[in-house]
Amino acid sequence: MPEKLTAFLSQNDRTILFVGIGNLLRQDDGAGVYISTRIRETDHIKVITAEVSIENYIGKINSTDHNTLVVIDCVDMNRPAGSFDLIPVEQVSDLTFNTHNISLKKLSEFFRNELFILAIQPETIAFGENLSYIVREACDKIIILINKKEV
Repeated sequence: MPEKLTAFLSQNDRTILFVGIGNLLRQDDGAGVYISTRIRETDHIKVITAEVSIENYIGKINSTDHNTLVVIDCVDMNRPAGSFDLIPVEQVSDLTFNTHNISLKKLSEFFRNELFILAIQPETIAFGENLSYIVREACDKIIILINKKEV
């Protein structure tokens, strides 16, 4: 839902920390990492790429100046591949996160600021190093939206 993300990004009173997570060896599960490595940092946009070990970044995340945390991840939302949504962490209980050692809902208890999940519906999470075409297209749209945010 580009409209939802655009509206969220247009709120200039916040500094957002984007954290990309996922497994680069499981095709579309690497979507969060693909996005986070392409976001341009500004005064209001910060980025960390955590890959599969977000739990190892709790201290760094909490010490980075931000008031909103957005974790970017591949999520099975039972939608068409390439769909994406910005979801408050309180609403993630019914969604499937495929390749993490700890659930994001549980992990959210360790973070000090409001938390959202920028969820991207995968086409496949089979072993392989490339994103599917449809998911890569969605990721590129997300990157453009984030990088357009006014400073």
